[in-house]
Amino acid sequence: MKLSRPELEADSWAFALDIYARPGVADACLQLQNRAGVDVMMFLMVGYAAVRHRILLTLPEIRELDEACHPWREQIVRPLRAIRVGLKAGPSPAPSSETEQFRSKVKSIELAAERLQNQLLADRLPLRPAERDAVNAEDLRSVLRNVVTFFLERRGGTPIAELLPSIDEIVEAAMQDTR
Repeated sequence: MKLSRPELEADSWAFALDIYARPGVADACLQLQNRAGVDVMMFLMVGYAAVRHRILLTLPEIRELDEACHPWREQIVRPLRAIRVGLKAGPSPAPSSETEQFRSKVKSIELAAERLQNQLLADRLPLRPAERDAVNAEDLRSVLRNVVTFFLERRGGTPIAELLPSIDEIVEAAMQDTR
């Protein structure tokens, strides 16, 4: 069944929220984000293409997705995240019950910005006929490893071997979606 772009955006957003809410996935995504600079929305979109559409994005396609969302991520999403995270410990008057309410509003705005990024990614997702009858865990692990490697090449630092448990956690959760 072929989805329209609005349906694709809604389906990919639902996929991202569902996968992220599964046990261990949020922590795994945060590890990838914090240690390798991975864009979690893009990472989940690549997983969505594999799991739901059986399309394993190539490195050039991953680069194109990144080029499409890089300005939004850097100028909007990351600054909102930095404000939200900064409010956990300060500056004064944070942390307090009043600043926690403000932090909650910033979190809501950050989520809305991520939803807009998801829309941007869905609009540019290269759709083609499914490459396989089914995507297995190794296929998914391979394409998600490519995303992490892409971000590590920019940032350096953490060896990919240290991030494999986080990738595997997400693969396991996403593969439940195919069963």
